[in-house]
Amino acid sequence: MEEELSKDIMENKMVEDAFNHLIESYLSTKHRKKVEIITKAFNFAKHAHKGARRLSGEPYIMHPIAVAQIVCSEIGLGSTSICSALLHDVVEDTDYTTEDIENMFGPKIAQIVDGLTKISGGIFGERASAQAENFKKLLLTMNDDIRVVLIKMADRLHNMRTLGSQPENKRYKISGETLYIYAPLANRLGLNAIKSELENLAFKYEHPKEYANIINKLEATESERSNVFDEFTAPIRKQLDQMGIKYEIKARVKTPYSIWNKMQNKHIPFEEIYDILAVRIIFEPREGWNEKNECFNVYVAITQLYPSHPERLRDWVNHPKANGYQALHITLMSNKGEWIEVQIRSNRMDEIAEKGFAAHWKYKDEQRSSDGSTQPPVVNIQSEEEDKESDAAKELDKWLVTIKEILDDPQPDAMDFLDTIKLNLYASEILVFTPKGELRTLPAGATALDFAYTIHTVVGDHCIGAKVNHKLVPMSYVLQSGDQVEILTQKSQKVQKEWLDMVSTAKAKTKILSAIHKEEREQRIIGDNMLNDFFKRIELQRDTASIDKLCKHHGCRKPDDLYLAIGQEQIVLGDEDEAFLKHKNNAGWRRILSFGRTKKSEEVKTNNTDEQTPHKYDKKVPLLLTEDSLAHEFHLADCCQPIPGDSVMGYLDDDNVMHIHKLQCPLALRLKANYGNRIYSAKWQMNHLQHFLVTIRISGLDQLGLLSRITQVISHLFNTNIRKLEIETIDGIFEGKVTFYVHDLDEVNNIISNLKKIPDVKEVARM
Repeated sequence: MEEELSKDIMENKMVEDAFNHLIESYLSTKHRKKVEIITKAFNFAKHAHKGARRLSGEPYIMHPIAVAQIVCSEIGLGSTSICSALLHDVVEDTDYTTEDIENMFGPKIAQIVDGLTKISGGIFGERASAQAENFKKLLLTMNDDIRVVLIKMADRLHNMRTLGSQPENKRYKISGETLYIYAPLANRLGLNAIKSELENLAFKYEHPKEYANIINKLEATESERSNVFDEFTAPIRKQLDQMGIKYEIKARVKTPYSIWNKMQNKHIPFEEIYDILAVRIIFEPREGWNEKNECFNVYVAITQLYPSHPERLRDWVNHPKANGYQALHITLMSNKGEWIEVQIRSNRMDEIAEKGFAAHWKYKDEQRSSDGSTQPPVVNIQSEEEDKESDAAKELDKWLVTIKEILDDPQPDAMDFLDTIKLNLYASEILVFTPKGELRTLPAGATALDFAYTIHTVVGDHCIGAKVNHKLVPMSYVLQSGDQVEILTQKSQKVQKEWLDMVSTAKAKTKILSAIHKEEREQRIIGDNMLNDFFKRIELQRDTASIDKLCKHHGCRKPDDLYLAIGQEQIVLGDEDEAFLKHKNNAGWRRILSFGRTKKSEEVKTNNTDEQTPHKYDKKVPLLLTEDSLAHEFHLADCCQPIPGDSVMGYLDDDNVMHIHKLQCPLALRLKANYGNRIYSAKWQMNHLQHFLVTIRISGLDQLGLLSRITQVISHLFNTNIRKLEIETIDGIFEGKVTFYVHDLDEVNNIISNLKKIPDVKEVARM
């Protein structure tokens, strides 16, 4: 009894300390001090969640307090957002309703809480992705008040910080959707610090060994980087001191996730990544100096100290990124022959870079305040007056309009919907001009067709090509920053399916799909009518059984596919179909069609004496699931070709087949972000009986006998069978691919390690 009482006292103190820290943080901001309503929200949430606990065992109220703390300290929002954060789970997890919240705290807080409450009921039908539904509602509410998504970011960040208490499959689901949607969304909103932490936490929980390895290597090389930083910045500090500029110089170290990504994409080890260190100069503009001019003053000063790379100047000062980011990026050659990136920002630019639009509104309102007092940040961006005052506000408004267009015409499939949204969360941008000199922002890799759809849907739908810098180019032409683009149209032009491969913006993809779906609906109606005419002509009753037979006969998955194929004249119904439908005994045909599937089912039953017992192990796949699943069979995904030793997860499809993917597989990332309830953790049970195909890419200097040495390493040293070998030599440089059989990942790594020891081999990587 005394133990329980002591535990209650300690927990109450923990909760009170956390709330007091929140209030102290809030009072240290420049927001109006509305402590009373925040305290009221805390007491209400504490009462509503009384007795509830998180998986970690701590009182549930600690989560809303932590989210409110992030909202206050790390994003910089005010009392309305702090209250909404404290209340964000009340409607979802307790008996209180949105109406109760409105009665006690007003319509604005109730509206935000409602936007943060998970949706119930389907948008995509019975096979809905709950994650896609939740995200859609979040975006819909975001159009009314941007604070909804900012608080959601804080909620997601705290969930990621406490992810260790979740079971492994839940960690995969939450990490997957974080990397797929929330980290890019944080980046798009300018929340750089949150975006980086989300990526690192997802990486840590999905690939703990790789994460720990990179952390250890960063720690081991820290003193070396520190020496480089001190030596490089000493002349810069001296120069800025002479100029009388107040400044701070920080070392910016590449994040573990970014390092790992680069290692994966470029197939290089940690030791070959040379841009881990960057330098950030944050200054306070001198009195009477414009901060943009001051950026270039600093630029001129330090380029007199070190040579600059002529092709690596990025002027985000005069041309801010769409998320409001402003800075001047240059790359300088150090005295030791290393290229080092330097980022030059004012203190205002720096806060906006880290805290995003919340910081932007704060600075804007400080400028607007005529009496010198500081107003709280206005985060509802619908005002035209606000739009006129800030390029960043205009960019955010344009983005929200684009999101609204996508939501007004969503894809019927959950994964397509999230993919389309994700296309709009681009990070790298280019600036192009209209014929009249108007500036447009597009993602890097955007084409002339993408540009056409930014002008108007009609222009995009009828695009036949473009003139870029007065030269005729196809609509698939990839634009570069600074291009001036004129779109050419023709009334007879129609949208083509192939166009989907030519675009990279969400708006273009959405509009193309919309046009295609509209045409397909019309073609299905035509096909349906043609099918009716066919049944009348052969004097047979049209019924479900007959339609199903025709679907199987023509390899169509569902009736809609059959109608479309008929409407597009890909299927022409004739005598063969009539004979097939009128033949009374189709059993032989059915047996032949289903023979493979029947055989599979029989094999499964022989491996399982009790149909109710879930399969833990399949002899064909050396895999051991760590959780119960109702999988009838296992399938190694073709897209990523996992082998024993790879970090993997399972996805259970509608046919109860467990598909095994690598954790970092792009398709696995989509599945985790959309169908978290079908994701299973999986471990390999090494038996060294099966062989698996892997392919490696190899390149280097072409020398006599080199091919023999490569095959000797693979075939003789490791007793491995080579299945395929492709080598091409151009101007003394060779590149090739080798496909061979291995038992597991260790064998692959050993082979790669030994191939790298061959003197003339320069790069080896598994594909």
